[in-house]
Amino acid sequence: MHDMKEQIEKFLRYLEVENDASKHTLRAYRRDLEAFSEYVGDKRGEIEMIDVRGFVARQTRDGLHKSTVARRLASVRSFLNFLCREGYMKSNPAKLVATPKAESRLPNFLSVDDIFALVEKPDGSGPLSTRDRAILELLYSSGLRVAEIAGLNTDDVNMTEGLVKVRGKGKKERIVPIGSKALAAIGSYRGELTPAERINGAIFLNRSGDRLSERGVRRIVVKYSRLIGIMGQIGPHTLRHTFASHLAAGRG
Repeated sequence: MHDMKEQIEKFLRYLEVENDASKHTLRAYRRDLEAFSEYVGDKRGEIEMIDVRGFVARQTRDGLHKSTVARRLASVRSFLNFLCREGYMKSNPAKLVATPKAESRLPNFLSVDDIFALVEKPDGSGPLSTRDRAILELLYSSGLRVAEIAGLNTDDVNMTEGLVKVRGKGKKERIVPIGSKALAAIGSYRGELTPAERINGAIFLNRSGDRLSERGVRRIVVKYSRLIGIMGQIGPHTLRHTFASHLAAGRG
């Protein structure tokens, strides 16, 4: 096994250059992998399954939330996959380590780490991935309800002013400011659409090119929550609580 700190730096450069990973994503990977490197120490041979299992057990004993432990294991898996592709390892022992199952609970809100992991999880290209990223960014940065997200039209979003016109209960309209990341994500999504899709009144479309339903919005939130290791009953309402909580704490 080559020097692990050197390999971590190579992996982070790969994520930055090849995957265009954000600064927050790179910080999260660095934090997770430095913890793994510290646990493994100066191991001379290849990393084995017992090393990865021991690391997961240590994180759990240290009191980390199971979703955080799951994310750290996912980081280790990605890192070891990179080492296999680069020829430094023959196989990835982390593939055989089970991901910790999170408690079945209804979280009032997500941590800062979890919310950033969630909104950055749709990291592929194409209209569906960029749409999902835009919806998650918008839910978190605005605190909008599911029905309000699904009901948005293209001309409801003022990209210049960073404002969105929302039709709430009783068809009452209000103007809501949204963050720069949500605006950028919406812009990226609209740029992926065909000219025919862009003239659709709805801003978020399903696979068939029709307006995305409220159920569709909920499915997107649940899908990516599962992918980052949050297994409880989470939905768009959780992002509304998160928005309010982080705003009150000065993080929104």
